[in-house]
Amino acid sequence: MAHRTTCRVIYGDTDRMGQAYYGNYFRWFEIGRTELFRAWGFPYRDIEERGFFLPVSECRAKYSAPARYDEIIVIETRVDAGVKGGIKFDYRIYREDGETLLAEGFTKHAFVDRSGRVVRPPEFIRKLIASA
Repeated sequence: MAHRTTCRVIYGDTDRMGQAYYGNYFRWFEIGRTELFRAWGFPYRDIEERGFFLPVSECRAKYSAPARYDEIIVIETRVDAGVKGGIKFDYRIYREDGETLLAEGFTKHAFVDRSGRVVRPPEFIRKLIASA
């Protein structure tokens, strides 16, 4: 199931042409996944407090149209349930109309413990994904 959240493109997100700088899309991806966890009733901070961290192991973005200063964007986030060793999030960013696609991409994450050792996804995360 997809989760949607919104964000306003601020002046600091843009270049001289008034278009969002490409690197900001990855920040918006992070907003999407953070809000997805929050919507599941499990803020990311709670995952860290349980001793698990999710560093990015791979990421990709494809841009279709520019986001512009002061626009509201819609960030749609889904979990790819087919990934077993870590977790993969798929994203689509739309204009406020929710139909004009601006960008799409994904991030893959490993699970690591407090010592930085790669571990299997914890049971509570597997249950969250299965119930989504």
